[in-house]
Amino acid sequence: MSRTIEDKKEIVADLKETLSESSLALVINYQGLTVAEITDLRRRLRPSGTVCKVAKNTLMGIAIEGDEKWQPLSELLKGSSAFLLVKEDFSSAIKAYQDFQKVTKKTELRGGVMEGRLLKEPDVKALGDLPSKEQLMGQIAGAINALATKIAVGINEVPGSLARALQAVAEAEKDGSAESAGE
Repeated sequence: MSRTIEDKKEIVADLKETLSESSLALVINYQGLTVAEITDLRRRLRPSGTVCKVAKNTLMGIAIEGDEKWQPLSELLKGSSAFLLVKEDFSSAIKAYQDFQKVTKKTELRGGVMEGRLLKEPDVKALGDLPSKEQLMGQIAGAINALATKIAVGINEVPGSLARALQAVAEAEKDGSAESAGE
C-alpha cells in the first residue's frame, strides 16, 4: 500500500520537527533487522533522549532541504536507512547503539551529522568515547569540592601561621631580652 501525499507531508513535518530538536543525527543501515530488534534498539536509545526513525531517504532528503545544519546528511542517504536523532546525551546514545550492534551484528553505521559537519564512523566512535553527561557533572562536582576543600584548608592555615609567627617573634624578643639581662 502506497502512502498518500498527506501522509508523506506529515512524515516530512515530523522529521523536520525532530531534527530541529536534535544535536546529532546518525544514519545506520538497518537491513535485516526484525521488528522486535528495531523495537529493542528504540528501547535502548530512549534513556539518552534519542529517537530512531525509519523513513525513506527521499522523505529525509525533503526534510533536510534548505537546512544547512543537516545538509551533509544527504551524502548518507542510500540503501535502507534508519535515523538515530539524538536530542540530549550523544555519548550515551552512541554507546547504546554500539551495545545493540555488538548483540545483533546486523546494522552498519554509515555516519552522522553534528553542527553541520559530516561525521564518519571513527568520528562517531570518538564521540561515543567521551564521558556521559552524568559522568561529566560528577567530575565537575568533584573538582569543585576539591577546590573548596583546598580553599578552606588554606583559610584555616592563615590564623595558625600568623599565631606561629607571633609566637616565634615573642620567643625571639624574650631570648633577646634574656641575653640583654645576662650581659
